[in-house]
Amino acid sequence: MLAERKRNRMLGYDYSREGLYFITSCVKDCACIFGEVTDAEMQLNQYGQIAADQWRWLERQYPYLAIHAFVVMPNHVHGILEIDYEGKASGAKIKSVSELISAYKTTTSKQIRQAGLTDFAWHRSFHDHIIRHEKAYHNILQYIQDNPARWQSDTFFYSPLR
Repeated sequence: MLAERKRNRMLGYDYSREGLYFITSCVKDCACIFGEVTDAEMQLNQYGQIAADQWRWLERQYPYLAIHAFVVMPNHVHGILEIDYEGKASGAKIKSVSELISAYKTTTSKQIRQAGLTDFAWHRSFHDHIIRHEKAYHNILQYIQDNPARWQSDTFFYSPLR
């Protein structure tokens, strides 16, 4: 008998509704392919630049989406996305957070593979947190901003020497 897989999303919650969402998406096997942290700052390589550019692309592609903050780390991306119907083009379908992240991962993967890293892959899913309070928003925003400075103690830190 197979073990039941843990749900990634909150059961019954409409992830296309207006709100703020904290997202984390990791590279498969936590491979550090986006660059490196030097002197507490993230130095993006060409693949990391693609990951950053595609995060910004989401906001241009979907008029109801606003990016509050994000950081591309060596092997993962953190960001705060806001779905806001006020910015919605009339008649446009509002994509769910899963659909938005799927578009991000697909376009990023395609461009990274075209740039030469032909075996690039994201981890199968992503982590989300629905931000419901201003204090939580500020804590998450600070976490994103401080992430490069805390890299060596980060959950996703990977070093062959570790």
